[in-house]
Amino acid sequence: MQATAYTYDPDTRSGQVLLDDGTPVPFDAPAFDAGGLRLLRPGQRVRIEVEGPKGSPRITLVTLQTF
Repeated sequence: MQATAYTYDPDTRSGQVLLDDGTPVPFDAPAFDAGGLRLLRPGQRVRIEVEGPKGSPRITLVTLQTF
């Protein structure tokens, strides 16, 4: 699934992404670390993997979207 980086705190390695419908979804340090990233800037397109119910998904991976 694709999203756009919305917020990122380098101290906690957590933040939020915006889904394409504008829904903000938080991610935690383990999801950020799983993607192997070192930094994330607001506005970057990212690929995310989620689990859980559609109404409250939990992000398990955040990485850069490559074409």
